Amino acid sequence: RYTARYYHNIQPEDMKWILVEASNRILPEVGEEMGKYTVTELRRRNIDVRLETRLDSCADRVAVLDDGSRFPTRTVVWTAGVKPHPILAATDLPLNERGRLLCTPQLTVDGAPHAWAAGDAAAVPDVTAEPGKETAPNAQHAVRQAKVLGDNLAHTLRGEPLETYSHKYVGSVASLGLHKGVAHVYGRKLKGYPAWFMHRVYHLSRVPTFNRKARVLAEWTLAGLFKREIVSLGSLEHPRAEFELAAGGKPPTDPKGSS
Repeated sequence: RYTARYYHNIQPEDMKWILVEASNRILPEVGEEMGKYTVTELRRRNIDVRLETRLDSCADRVAVLDDGSRFPTRTVVWTAGVKPHPILAATDLPLNERGRLLCTPQLTVDGAPHAWAAGDAAAVPDVTAEPGKETAPNAQHAVRQAKVLGDNLAHTLRGEPLETYSHKYVGSVASLGLHKGVAHVYGRKLKGYPAWFMHRVYHLSRVPTFNRKARVLAEWTLAGLFKREIVSLGSLEHPRAEFELAAGGKPPTDPKGSS
C-alpha cells in the first residue's frame, strides 16, 4: 500500500493477497494463541488467509486451490519446510525417517567413526527435552551446534573428552511488518510493537562483530527517521530467467539494459 503512492497506475485496492496454509494454523513456533492473533492481524490488512487449504495447480497464470477456488495471478511465492540434502540418501550413513543423519549428543554420526554432522542435515537428540525428542532444524540450534562441533573436532585431535550439545529452546519471534510482530520467549507471549522490537534486538545480537552491529543499527535508525525505500527488483520482471539459466538456457535480455 505504501509503494502504491509512487505508482499512479496502481491503486491499493488493485492488489489482492492470498495466504494458503495446509495446516490449521500459521506460525506454530509461537504457539496457538499468537498464531490466531497473526491470522487476525493479516486479515485486518485485507489479506485473504485460507487455512487447511492446498494449492492444487498453478498453470497458465491461474492458481487453483483444493477447495475449487481459482485466481488469476502472475506472482506466486512458495515456501516450504526444511529438508536435508538428497545426497545423504546416496550414502550408507544412518538416517531417520525424514532423511536426516542420526547423531549422538556429541554431534558424531551414530555408528560412523570420524563422521560429524550439525544443522539441518543432523538429527541431534535434544538432551534438554524428554527422551526421543530431536533439536529443531533452525538457525537457533545450527549456529550453536557448529561451535560445539568445531570444539569437539579439536578435542578429538587432542585426545580430550567430547562436549555434549545442550541448548534449551527459548522460543521464537516473528515480524509481521513495520512495528508489528509476535513472540513466545521463555514462556512469555508478546505481540505488536514489543514483539517487533524484540525481533529486531534478537537479530541484531546475532550479527557478528561490533563493527557490523553498529552499521546495521545505524541503518535501522536512519530508516526510522526517513521515508521507506522503494526499490524495483528487476529480477521479478523475468521470474523464469533464473530457472532457464539453471537449466542451461539463455536468460531473456532486459530491454532497459539492467540485470
